[in-house]
Amino acid sequence: MPVRARGLTVEGADGRRYLDCLSGGGTLALGHNHPVVLEAVRKVLDSGAPLQVLDLATPVRDAFVAELLRTLPPGLAGRARVRFCGPADSEALTAAAGLARAATGRTGVVAFTAACHDTPAGPCPHGGPGDAAPVTRLPCPEGRRCPFGGGEREAEGAARWAESVLDGRVPGVGRPAGVVLEAVQDEEAVVVVPDGWARRVRRTTADRSIPLIADESHTGVGRTGAFWAVEHSGVTPDVMVLSQAVGGSLPLAVVVHRDDLDVLPRDADRSTFRGNQLAMAAGAATLAHIRQNRLARHAAGLGARILTRLRELAGRFPWVGDVRGRGLMIGVEPVAPDLDGEAGTGPSGAPAGAPYGCARRPCPAAAGLAAALQRECLRRGLIVGLGARHPGVLRLLPPLTITAEQAEAVLDRLADAVEAVDAVARHHTGRASGLPPCPRD
Repeated sequence: MPVRARGLTVEGADGRRYLDCLSGGGTLALGHNHPVVLEAVRKVLDSGAPLQVLDLATPVRDAFVAELLRTLPPGLAGRARVRFCGPADSEALTAAAGLARAATGRTGVVAFTAACHDTPAGPCPHGGPGDAAPVTRLPCPEGRRCPFGGGEREAEGAARWAESVLDGRVPGVGRPAGVVLEAVQDEEAVVVVPDGWARRVRRTTADRSIPLIADESHTGVGRTGAFWAVEHSGVTPDVMVLSQAVGGSLPLAVVVHRDDLDVLPRDADRSTFRGNQLAMAAGAATLAHIRQNRLARHAAGLGARILTRLRELAGRFPWVGDVRGRGLMIGVEPVAPDLDGEAGTGPSGAPAGAPYGCARRPCPAAAGLAAALQRECLRRGLIVGLGARHPGVLRLLPPLTITAEQAEAVLDRLADAVEAVDAVARHHTGRASGLPPCPRD
């Protein structure tokens, strides 16, 4: 039960201090109660200005928009329009899909498996209350779960299948109004999509005049080591969905889009709470602080060091499994090794003598080990999360203000937790720490 918090540290009602590497699901880009955020909020409260204004222009709103435009990818910033949608990312996704549908006259939306959010179908343009637009999920090159295998073959198969759908060559699936892309699929399993594949999706949509919607709800505002995750691949989307950290720890969802897509009425697909002045003030202060102090670059460098340390840990404890991420968005996926004696009878389907499988036949994720690891972390004063639909993935989302010394403390506590889980598993099975390393292709 948290009672006080500052930066990375949370104090519980029990008097213990915890290191928070969940950061409110990534909403706290600057950590808890950062001074620049508190000052911005107090300034609005002390001014006596209205706190909710719908779509009216205010100095707070103008300052937020100006700061947001400074951070956008260059290819979009010069033509950008900003729509405030309300407190939730789902509302922003609905609004973004509505823009694409109104601009193209089509209804369907394409998204990719393992994407963070359920892309809302939403009502069809000019449709009745029961009319819903279809959402088609396509395979994403995500290694362990992609049906096309691994490596280049995986990316090529996923790209060709997407092109078939966008061309309308798949029976029963019409050409879509838009494509939603999440460059790092965080809440699902912390999957980093290949940069080359993301560029191919951009070319494919551009060649077919299909708007590309970048979902930056979790990945934006410096989290991945660039201000926006699509910048790693050099992709300039037509629409960006922004939420989570963009409100500086307060609820705010925004859609940024090219000016030629501005065909919907300004109040379409938006909630009553789209004029939250406190969130805009906190968001502007957060965006400015991250930009001025180059915290995205800090996240890139420190995140690379954390990934290296975690991969070294996985080398010592093979069941730790896959370590992946970008910047300060990191996932650890414990695995359950196949130790059955019969070929093809184990959970991974690997033959006898290959207990961990290889890239073609990876071991299954072990949700029980991930949950045990999370509990052991909490016992040691470290707060981490689990994947939403893939609870076998441990998620680390420390604030961008985390120092190198604090990162070492986080890693030390996580390593202690791994050793504790390994000791328990070894006690019950006699296998955990003595398992052979995973054979590689």
